[in-house]
Amino acid sequence: FSLFLDELTNKMKIGNHYKIIGIPACVQNGLQATACIEVNSIELCKPNGPSFVGDNFKYLLSLTSSSCWRFTAILANIFASQVVPPGTYNTLKLAILLSLVQTGEKENADYLDLLIVTSDTLVIDRLLNYSICLLPRGIRHPPSSEIFPSVSKDKHGTGRASIHACSAVLAKGGICYIGDLSSHKKDKLELLQSVLESRTTNVFIPGKKYGEEADQQVTISIQTNFWSFVDVDSSSKKHIQKDNFLIGQMDLSLVPPNLLDVFGLLIYNEFPSCRLSSPVVHHTLKKAVNPEAMLYKVSQQFRMQDYEEFILFAKNLHVELSSEAENLIQGYYVASRRVRRDSIHGSTLSTSALKILISLSKAHTKLSLRKKVLEEDALIAILLLESSLTLKHGKSALCIAPNPVFPFDLSDENSLQQRDSYLMQCHHQLLKFIGAYGPGIHINTNEE
Repeated sequence: FSLFLDELTNKMKIGNHYKIIGIPACVQNGLQATACIEVNSIELCKPNGPSFVGDNFKYLLSLTSSSCWRFTAILANIFASQVVPPGTYNTLKLAILLSLVQTGEKENADYLDLLIVTSDTLVIDRLLNYSICLLPRGIRHPPSSEIFPSVSKDKHGTGRASIHACSAVLAKGGICYIGDLSSHKKDKLELLQSVLESRTTNVFIPGKKYGEEADQQVTISIQTNFWSFVDVDSSSKKHIQKDNFLIGQMDLSLVPPNLLDVFGLLIYNEFPSCRLSSPVVHHTLKKAVNPEAMLYKVSQQFRMQDYEEFILFAKNLHVELSSEAENLIQGYYVASRRVRRDSIHGSTLSTSALKILISLSKAHTKLSLRKKVLEEDALIAILLLESSLTLKHGKSALCIAPNPVFPFDLSDENSLQQRDSYLMQCHHQLLKFIGAYGPGIHINTNEE
């Protein structure tokens, strides 16, 4: 399929969505036929999200209004019930929802990339494939193509260079899911690292090859969140296990250290325990027999279309940091840089961690359908990042639990209350941590 634009080309930017008006034609070349359009009108298309959320979400929000944490907890608990049973993979599902609402096409946007470490790759792949379909521009990168833009000769014989957008550019304002990270070659991973650091990629066009006097370099903005996973079993088979890990630290030697640092959030999805695996197995077997079956009541109450509308509404909310949330984030960041330090490499907490904390906090606020980032949002962000840092570098003096955001199964009102109490304890523990290791940071320690 080809578009002939001539002088209209300058009005278009690679990766954008356009409405075009033109004259269609079919060009026959031997046994192959190419559909073409001679374009004479171009209009930039910026679809607006819905101005509402479904009644079931509104009702759920009203029921959970007494707590800033319950609404998002229940959302994660019941999310993707068509793929996994409710109550399973809650931390991962919350991270997915946070990443989904933190997408957009604005310059200097807050990105939220996910890297999942798992031994249950089949279920995780299904869950991620399901989730990217909730956005208009969720792209599952095909292994046979390029992730980032590439150059080739124009196939119509003009001698010009053609830039192919590829997966990352086509996912502008959405999600680019690149599958198993270990399936990509070293040079592609190095390019991915560069893109995650700068959110741009450069395309080199040699002038001699394309009939020009000078070489050219085109810089293309990459405005998408990246998702990927690593098979922990594959890592253990390919690499010799080290015996000098710190408490809580994982063997992630399969992933280049610098690439590991630039991924916003690392989620360890343990293989389900015996208690958890039973519902997952039953779900998988029932779906294999009847793929269209609605196995749970929540699947009927909160359909895929409802989640699509909800995410499109939430992602377009404009949120602002409150001073309390900002102080909590800064206090944790300063204290963590001081405690996560060694004599050789200095602080193991990168400067990008502050941006990740802000992005996570804003995402949780959007998911809560609020416009002001509260301390409660910042706490969830801090717990998620601290859990990620523990997997990379081991536990710190903050010493959180292995699954700090969902320490209990959410089965009833009592379990939600128990979780709220636990998170309040985490907040108190965090304030003590900041007070001990972040001197000079003023935090309001008044308990409600």
